[in-house]
Amino acid sequence: MNRTEMLAVYGTLKRGFENHNLIVNAQFLGCDSLSQISLFDIGPYPGAHLEASSGIEVEVYMLSARELALLDLLEEYDPTDPAHSLYTRERVETRFGTAWVYLYQGEVHGKPCLRSGAWRPQQHNPAN
Repeated sequence: MNRTEMLAVYGTLKRGFENHNLIVNAQFLGCDSLSQISLFDIGPYPGAHLEASSGIEVEVYMLSARELALLDLLEEYDPTDPAHSLYTRERVETRFGTAWVYLYQGEVHGKPCLRSGAWRPQQHNPAN
C-alpha cells in the first residue's frame, strides 16, 4: 500500500480507543503536541478547532489516500462539499511534517474546551 498521506489524530482514532482499528495498518510515526488546536467535548468524541492551546496531544500516522478516504466517511467529511460536512480536513505542522487533522464544524458554544493534554473518553459526562 502506497502511504502518501500524514494524519494527526486526537480522539477515538488513537491507540486504545474505539475507532483505532480503522488505522491499525497505518504506519505510526509517533506522538506530538499541537498548540494550534483546541478540543471541544461534543459527546462520545471530541471536535477540534483551529484555536491556540497549550498543546493537545496527538498521534501521527502515515497512511494511504484510500485509507484517508475511508476515514473521511467516519468523520462525515465530503471533499466535494466541505462546507456542508460535519468535519473538514486542514493541514497542520507536526514534528514529523505537515499532516491532515480533522476539524469539527458543528456548534461548540457552551461545550467544555480542552486546551492542553489529551482527550480521554471517560471525560464525557452525559449530563453535560
